[in-house]
Amino acid sequence: MSEFAVLETAEEVAANAAAEIAEAIRAGSRTLVLAGGTTPRRCYELLARLDVAWGRVTVLFGDERCVAPDHPDSNYRMAREALLDHVAPATVHRIPGELGPDEAAAAYSRVVAGLAPLDIVVLGIGEDGHTASLFPGDAAVNARGWAVGIRNSPKPPPERVTLTLQALRGAHQVLILATGAGKAQAVSMAKRQEVPSGMIAGARWLLDRAAAGQ
Repeated sequence: MSEFAVLETAEEVAANAAAEIAEAIRAGSRTLVLAGGTTPRRCYELLARLDVAWGRVTVLFGDERCVAPDHPDSNYRMAREALLDHVAPATVHRIPGELGPDEAAAAYSRVVAGLAPLDIVVLGIGEDGHTASLFPGDAAVNARGWAVGIRNSPKPPPERVTLTLQALRGAHQVLILATGAGKAQAVSMAKRQEVPSGMIAGARWLLDRAAAGQ
């Protein structure tokens, strides 16, 4: 069963997530999978200030848009600005989204296969209940393997690459961050396992009161 922890504010969600990631690395986690989105970004800004032995850490990504790495829509660019420019991980494996969904997914599958099972995965959630780039009703939700290309995302840009549910479910620790009243319905659907974000058994959810519907 997933665990749902409710905190007062979005800032507390970000701070608690950063602290839990830092503690996991101290306890031996060596692979850290980053998410895009506004809630994870604040977590990364706070994580950059914590005492973490980054030289032991390999950073990966849960999904990426098929854009250049310096594009405003790039998850890699966001993570670089918020975290990676301020710390020194041993290795950073970005998803080469600019190669297009199929080639990038194939390349990233080889990377993830060599590192799985992943240690700690950070995920956000969309207002429709999607997580990474796994959208409700999309065939990619049932994809096997490590990574899959997306061509018809309901959110722009339409072409993306995402880790599969299989890869996410196999991780040792999954943190899902959700803040704001706009996420409350998605959280409710996730609790009923109706959307992809609710299909990762054992995930730990960090919510603010607004996202929890309180």
